[in-house]
Amino acid sequence: MSEEQAQALMQQMQALEAYMSDLLQKEDAVMKLLHEAVGAIDSMKALGDTQLETLVPVGMGAYVKATIQPNEKLIVSIGAGASLEHDKNSAINYVEERIKELEIVLQQLSTQKHEVAARLEQGQQQMNRILQASQSKQ
Repeated sequence: MSEEQAQALMQQMQALEAYMSDLLQKEDAVMKLLHEAVGAIDSMKALGDTQLETLVPVGMGAYVKATIQPNEKLIVSIGAGASLEHDKNSAINYVEERIKELEIVLQQLSTQKHEVAARLEQGQQQMNRILQASQSKQ
């Protein structure tokens, strides 16, 4: 293999490493969204049929007391700055569907990570062969 081919292989490996880094960041973001969604479902399920008093942050460490009425509608973000009003069960179902979608994305990211890791391994093996060939010529 020529020096140009070795440099091309090195550039390919660097691109794959950057892609792997991007995949890891995306995976981390999806995991955070999954944890947030699970927490949201837990919170929605905890809302009982009795009136609750809570604190709502208004900024700079200041809070205002608020009362959550039983069987109130919940506002659920559907993306692009839009939200819909749902009853508690519908809101929980909506978030559970989003969780299923996030789990699919997580599986796709995992598959991509494995493919990139395999290609990186192949590149590393090729690079090792190049190094051995160049050392045997010396």
